[in-house]
Order: sequence, then C-alpha cells, then structure tokens
Amino acid sequence: MKVMLLAFLTAAVIAVGADFALHRAGFSSQDITSGPAVRLD
Repeated sequence: MKVMLLAFLTAAVIAVGADFALHRAGFSSQDITSGPAVRLD
C-alpha cells in the first residue's frame, strides 16, 4: 500500500513539475495554437 501511494504522489509531482516547466519554456497549448489576433488574458 505504501508503494502504491508513493507512486501516485510521484506521478502527481512529475505532472505538476512538467506543467510548470512547459509553461515557463513557452510550450503551453495556448502559446502554440493561438495566432496574433487572439487575446488569451
């Protein structure tokens, strides 16, 4: 049971870290798919 909970926690940390890193690097889906005539804010 401990190993499964650790695996879930590790997967969540990796997912959050990857999301943060991709947004900081400019690879978010908003940055990639929107054109210059689209306001996202």
